[in-house]
Amino acid sequence: MKIYLSTALAAVLVLSLPACQQQKSAGEDAAATAAAGSFEALNGTWTVDLASLKFQGRPDEYLLEDGNYNCVSCTPPYKIAADGTMHAVPDRAYWDSASIKAVDANTVEFHRNKGGKEVSSMTQTVSSDGQMLTTKFKDMTTPGQTIEGTGTARRVGPVVEGAHAVSGKWQQDKIADYSKDALAVTYKVAGNMVTLNSQGQSYTAEIGGPAVPVQGDTAGTSVKLTAEGNGSLKETNIRDGKEVGYGIITPAADGKSITYAFTDPRDGTGVTWTGNKGS
Repeated sequence: MKIYLSTALAAVLVLSLPACQQQKSAGEDAAATAAAGSFEALNGTWTVDLASLKFQGRPDEYLLEDGNYNCVSCTPPYKIAADGTMHAVPDRAYWDSASIKAVDANTVEFHRNKGGKEVSSMTQTVSSDGQMLTTKFKDMTTPGQTIEGTGTARRVGPVVEGAHAVSGKWQQDKIADYSKDALAVTYKVAGNMVTLNSQGQSYTAEIGGPAVPVQGDTAGTSVKLTAEGNGSLKETNIRDGKEVGYGIITPAADGKSITYAFTDPRDGTGVTWTGNKGS
């Protein structure tokens, strides 16, 4: 449950251009450099303000009944036995198997592995009135990086009769806490080149240039940067040749904050946050 800090939902595929397309004219290089000039306002380290988080799109939907867990809203959806043992789950970017078990009538425990090694875990607990879902999570998908936190979601549909309390539709509400170091994102802009470091991942990419691999990303992500209007920078995440998300990064006029608006085009979900400089 990362907060989409740039590469958090990205994966690696190196996209190379044919040799005949790799050479730019002097005019094209000058235009790219001029366009990048306005992005020097991104230079520095920014800290995500958790209170600024806003979530958009369809709610999460789960169904736990008759000994099986079904993540209806996952991309793509999956269904496995909720028996506390590891089961293979295909088509996942950051994990390949999972174990799920109901601890009690209101609590479910999850563990996810990749290549036989645990990469994330979480516990979801439904409130006594059935209207709030609290998730405590630990994410180790980036080697050497552990992120912990707590998030809450509100029930936005009816209680599913006869099923575990976690079943139903939930709209993510807020993240109450998050590993402090993981809230920092650092940009360095030099000419038309941008370097990012965040959550143990990094890249250096050219604005208007080809996609480049994200270092430290275990799913295989590339990032492509393009200049947008109003001084914004678009960061497109690509996996297996397909766009899996994009973020629009906009620096404030006073240079004290940036806004990052992320969208997953596969299901229309997204999140927006504000990062404050030097905080």
